[in-house]
Amino acid sequence: MNTLLLHFDDETQEAQRLARAAGVECAVIERHRFPDDELHLRLPAHLPARIIIYRSLHRPNEKLLELLLVARTAGRLGAQHLTLVAPYLAYMRQDAEFTPGETISQRVVGEFLAGLFDAVITVDPHLHRVSSLAEAVPVAHALALSGAPLLADVVARQRPGALLLGPDAESAQWVKLAAAHHGLDFGVCRKTRHGDRDVSIVLPEGLAVDGRSVVLLDDVASSGHTLAQAARLLLAAGAASVDAAVTHALFAPGALALLKDAGVGEVWSTDCIIHSSNAVCVAPELAAALRTITPH
Repeated sequence: MNTLLLHFDDETQEAQRLARAAGVECAVIERHRFPDDELHLRLPAHLPARIIIYRSLHRPNEKLLELLLVARTAGRLGAQHLTLVAPYLAYMRQDAEFTPGETISQRVVGEFLAGLFDAVITVDPHLHRVSSLAEAVPVAHALALSGAPLLADVVARQRPGALLLGPDAESAQWVKLAAAHHGLDFGVCRKTRHGDRDVSIVLPEGLAVDGRSVVLLDDVASSGHTLAQAARLLLAAGAASVDAAVTHALFAPGALALLKDAGVGEVWSTDCIIHSSNAVCVAPELAAALRTITPH
């Protein structure tokens, strides 16, 4: 079955890396914005049966509309099997109704994507109360890869014997996976969130950090306040150095400066989201995942 990878012009380099790794052709989706902000998209006029769409879903709101337009048009143009490769998958945090009337965005967006695609591949989705990506995005092939082992490779090269520390309970899954990859010591902090930029952190009891190199590891860094608070506590407890490794470098304006002010040395991330901190390319892992999908 012939395969074509479609992408937008703002992700050309990432899509081309994936296309080379997967051994498929790629083509850009033409995009024009009308004065009233509506989108005009154009796909290649003749499509093969199998289409891969590359779109990392940070700053997701407009991108979700793009996916709707592209997926429906691809089907009209002859595509029979559609795979979404979204290295970052948005709207996975809100997985329950905590106060009456809240939107459970994970369920809504997951069902939306399932209505468009036959397969979805992502990296370290922020799943907390569901056990698998397939529960959040009910498609025939729902594949969740992890950047933790790749980040562990960076840590092992740059900080041999470092202590890996997760900033909160939700990071435990990634910290354990990364630590096991190189036999590193690890621990997990306790976090209480008071607001988007207001958190309190407690270091793990009985975990000796004095004189050690510590690397904070998490799936997402956005405002940077959680990592910064943990770094301050670690340095106050005698850590020799504190660095950070994250899968998704969302980093809001000022976040890196906040980390530096808190004493964080290096920041390493995967290229799931393009950022100056990128130290790991995920294209080989994404390509391997694509090869496991057999269209019906």
